[in-house]
Amino acid sequence: MREEKVIAGLDVGSTAIKMVLGTLIPGMKDRPETLQIVGKVVVPGEGISKGVVTSIEDAVSSVSSAIEQAERIIGKPLGSVWVGMGGAHIKSEISRGVIAVAKGNEIQENDVERALEAARVIASPPNHEILHVIPHGFSIDGQEGVKNPVGFSGVRLEVEAHILQGLSSQINNLVKVVHRTGLEVEDVIVSVLATAESVLTARQKDLGVVLVNIGGSTTSIAVFEEGDIMQVVVLPVGSGHITGDIALGLRCAIDTAEKIKLATGTAESDEVSKHEEVDMSGFDASENARIPRRNITTIIEARVEEIFEMIDDELKKINRSGMLPAGAVLTGGGAKLPGIVAAGKKHLRLPVMLGYPQDRLSTVDDVYDLSLTTAIGLVEWGFASEKRYTRNFGGVFEFFKKYVKTGQKGGVLKKTLKSFIP
Repeated sequence: MREEKVIAGLDVGSTAIKMVLGTLIPGMKDRPETLQIVGKVVVPGEGISKGVVTSIEDAVSSVSSAIEQAERIIGKPLGSVWVGMGGAHIKSEISRGVIAVAKGNEIQENDVERALEAARVIASPPNHEILHVIPHGFSIDGQEGVKNPVGFSGVRLEVEAHILQGLSSQINNLVKVVHRTGLEVEDVIVSVLATAESVLTARQKDLGVVLVNIGGSTTSIAVFEEGDIMQVVVLPVGSGHITGDIALGLRCAIDTAEKIKLATGTAESDEVSKHEEVDMSGFDASENARIPRRNITTIIEARVEEIFEMIDDELKKINRSGMLPAGAVLTGGGAKLPGIVAAGKKHLRLPVMLGYPQDRLSTVDDVYDLSLTTAIGLVEWGFASEKRYTRNFGGVFEFFKKYVKTGQKGGVLKKTLKSFIP
């Protein structure tokens, strides 16, 4: 009997290391193979700031702790993980690759591969590493709008592709951390793309949507339209900055500020009575002041407004400010803040909703949490790769089945890209 394979997704954040574990449920005649979530681990994060490694030793210690707990859950050693990569160094741009069709004027799969490689070469600066090359569309002898050019006749094939890349040093450092724990890295995936696969529907991606993942020290956004990725940006601000603002405003310890934020915080000051007070001694025995709760919420509201203004600025760059029918989907631990949906609607002028992981079979009761969406998405990405899963995830995975190129670090995708081609 074949040993059950475990797929592990590792989300390395500034405040927490999160790992989700999935296994494959064999398919039946009338049912395809499915993914089951069997475990999750959350441990404090050390050695990571703003999505990048700042201390290899501390990061190794935190990741090792998560791995130890994960291995106790599954009762055997893990061999490898799918790793999410964030940080403001992640860059997103459009590149074009042009080639002459090899022979016979009929476009073959290897012509598509060569066109994507041409797009990769043009877009890659020396100190960056490409993590994803995602084709938007092809043109044949000037005829645009071709999604799959294989079998078409022509002599000149051009591809427009979305390139996602990051600093080589930061990618290498993250891979080094995982290797130091004794595990292999299957591949490094831009975190917000993984998040999208666990949260967004194909319809949302088709209509036009911005995914907003609010982490501890960064906020990642991904814009989709007509099923394609349009923009990926990582902003250097997150929910931890709200905590820091409270600590400065109230002149209290950072741990006290975090407790106050979680217990009394909201992004809607107008919903708080001017007469309501917060007893500081309930959060820190050395404090004895009573302060208006609205003082706290005003501090929070200001930072939340800034985050949404930064998001709207990015949407303006691609002429999508207030122009995405499926609106904004908020996820990540920072999206748990009360009132943040209303604040998003106000500042983005879009429909706004919280983005929870889509339903999956699970033996874990509390896995469908806003803070676990990236880790779950990494498991889904691994599932799609390992089992050549052909369900229409929309957007990225629509092309992933055949032509999406991903990074250089992982073994599975680099070695088996050809196996995705029917």
